[in-house]
Amino acid sequence: MATTTASEPSLAQKLRGLSGEAVKFGLVGLSGVVVNFAVFWVCLNGLHLASLRSNIAATLVAIATNYLGYRYWLYRDRDAASRKREITLFLVFSGAGMLIETGVLGFSVYVLGLSSHFQQLAAKVLGLGLGTVFRFISYRTWVFKAVPEPTGEQLAAARAEAAQDAAQDSGVVAQAELMLAAEQIRYAKAE
Repeated sequence: MATTTASEPSLAQKLRGLSGEAVKFGLVGLSGVVVNFAVFWVCLNGLHLASLRSNIAATLVAIATNYLGYRYWLYRDRDAASRKREITLFLVFSGAGMLIETGVLGFSVYVLGLSSHFQQLAAKVLGLGLGTVFRFISYRTWVFKAVPEPTGEQLAAARAEAAQDAAQDSGVVAQAELMLAAEQIRYAKAE
C-alpha cells in the first residue's frame, strides 16, 4: 500500500510562522497592557489602593481580556476540544505570570524602597516584560495546543475506513432497494 507523507516545513517556514504568532501575541498582549496600566493607574491614583493590590486587580482584568483575544483571534485554529482544561491552564499560567509581575513590583517597593508612582510604574513594566515571556512560552506550549498534523499512515487509515464505510453504505442501499421492490410487488398482488 502506498502512503503519502506530508513534507516537513523548513526551518525558515517555522520561524516565519513563529514570528507571525509572536506579532499577534504582542498585539493581544499590548491591548492587555493598555487595560492593565489603565486599571492600575485608576486603582493607584483614583481608588488609592496599595500598589500590590492595584497590580493584582489590574492584572486580573487584563487576564480576562487577553483570554478573549488569544482564544478567538490568535489561537482560534488550535484544539479547543477541552475548553475546561484550556481555561484552567490559562488561569494557572496567567496567575504565575501575575506572581512574577507582582514579585518584581513588591521587590522594588518593599526591598529597594522605590515608592513614587513613576518608579512603581517602571517596576511594573519590568515585571510585566518578564511575565510576558513566561506567558508566551507557556500558552503556546501547554494551553493553546496545536492540532497535530496527521501522519501519512493516519491519512491512509482514514481513507481506507472511508472506503470501507462507502462500500458498506452501498450494500445497505442495495438491500433497502431490494426490500422496497419486494414490498411494491406484495402491494401490487394484494390489489
